[in-house]
Amino acid sequence: MFSSISKLPPQEAEQQIQRETVKVIDVRSREEVRQGKIPQAVNIPLDELAERMEELDTSEQYVMVCRSGNRSAKAAKHLQKNGYDVKNMTGGMMKWQGDIEA
Repeated sequence: MFSSISKLPPQEAEQQIQRETVKVIDVRSREEVRQGKIPQAVNIPLDELAERMEELDTSEQYVMVCRSGNRSAKAAKHLQKNGYDVKNMTGGMMKWQGDIEA
């Protein structure tokens, strides 16, 4: 039995990213990411997550990000079931107020 996914508001996510207490995984498509992403984010599209999970470290804490928060919630659930410490950023990039890089 797994607990529900922890949610992290964008402002709190930004603070944790700046303090480097979390790593950001952006599960949007490469095309979406080209339009701008959180500077520290690593892009692992949702449809590649299962194959690329081993790139992630179970001792790290991750924040999952997508456009609105739905795909990242699915990704967070999948990772949590596999032993990862994850949170879902609520509202996704639509609510992100921090820096964005192309």
